[in-house]
Amino acid sequence: MSQDKIQEAALALHRFGLGPRPGSIAAIAADPRGALLAELDRPGAGRIDDAGLLTAAASSRAAFEARSARQAQKIVEERAKKQAEQAQAQTMAMGEDTKPEAAKPASATPGPTIERQNFLKEVRARLDAALLPEIGFPERLVWFWSNHFCVSGFVVPNLAGGYEREAIRPYILGRFVDMVLAAEGHPAMLAYLNNNVSIGPNSVAGINRTRGLNENLAREIMELHTLGVRTGYTQDDVIRFANVLTGWTTISPVDNPEHGSEFIFNPRLHEPGPQQVMDKIYPEPGVEQGRAVLADLARHPATATHIASKLARHFVADTPPPPLVERLTKTFRDTDGDLRELAKTLVTDPLAWETPRDKLKMPCEWSVAITRALGGRGDAQRFANSQALLGQPMWRPSAPNGFADDEATWIDGLGRRLDIANAVAQRVGERIEPGETLEIALGPLVSSDTRAAIGRAESRQQALTLLFMSPEFQRR
Repeated sequence: MSQDKIQEAALALHRFGLGPRPGSIAAIAADPRGALLAELDRPGAGRIDDAGLLTAAASSRAAFEARSARQAQKIVEERAKKQAEQAQAQTMAMGEDTKPEAAKPASATPGPTIERQNFLKEVRARLDAALLPEIGFPERLVWFWSNHFCVSGFVVPNLAGGYEREAIRPYILGRFVDMVLAAEGHPAMLAYLNNNVSIGPNSVAGINRTRGLNENLAREIMELHTLGVRTGYTQDDVIRFANVLTGWTTISPVDNPEHGSEFIFNPRLHEPGPQQVMDKIYPEPGVEQGRAVLADLARHPATATHIASKLARHFVADTPPPPLVERLTKTFRDTDGDLRELAKTLVTDPLAWETPRDKLKMPCEWSVAITRALGGRGDAQRFANSQALLGQPMWRPSAPNGFADDEATWIDGLGRRLDIANAVAQRVGERIEPGETLEIALGPLVSSDTRAAIGRAESRQQALTLLFMSPEFQRR
């Protein structure tokens, strides 16, 4: 096996995958590009089929019921306490001697709430999906698209994990238009961007109520999800598109315990009549009007450029080579947004391999790469805590544009990465050989300076920390 092929295999695992596992560099070294393409062709690539996971809507309903039950229990306890106090006061007023009640034994510390249990199940499933594949290219695509069409658990805490499984994973190798339709019509997105409370001004509900139009979803679809900023649409286009999307809402779990939090089109909320969006008139009535606009936005030339640029920026460089972006754009346009073909174009383009490894990994990639290099399975609770510490909490971006994907955003967090690396090294240092882990994790990518620094380490713990904090391990 040539050294070039071994180096190419290591690069494939870091740039397009989630980092090497024991033996994975050698496993794909015969044909690294072919191995990446083979992962795309595996049945169910990117999906999570776990009967133990609730749908997003079911998780939301379960959380609602649990919160309602806790609130009811709190009210019952407060009433009982008040009644006991009143009875004691009445007894004392009658001059009777009373003895204080014996102190009740402290109740056991309550376990995780249903909401937390469901969240950790989702984290566990996502972590397994990242740790088990040989390379993890489809999973990287899931993470890319989930961040592109992000929702936030800060706003929709019981929907985010299910949303990723339902609106992102099934479509990562399909057509972009289908992912757009799935994501924008999902209850998590509708709730996150307030479209579930948006009402057409001239709709039946709009005439009868004071609440009105909400532009959030329409604006973010155009600015973030499809066309990109400054691509020809106006504020009037946003308003008219927001009118088109009125009626796209969710069923309240208060009124419907069987179908609460599911999508519904409510014609009473929908702005009647045709709407003109970006020089095209959409006469379709009802929900089809919104689907027609979304389909055209998904196929717009500006969308192709926006998606191609963002994909190249994520996998290759903060400032990706223009010819690579141009070829990705052409593939998107020529194939009607076929995301499988787009992924193939990415990993077969020479510039995707020749560009220097200067791209800083995002915290989630770096953390998973450590676990993969150690050959472990990870712990869902610990992983979720570490991601929050590193500034990338699970499914919780602070804004609709998702987690930033550039070095300037994450470089100041290297001190926190050092804390995590130290903690991991301390936990596993007694049973992990640093020299072997170095070859597993980096192989031919490691520089002589890094190899020498690790060799001079005073302990296994220090050596592992140096490995995980090395420039070669931090970069894609």
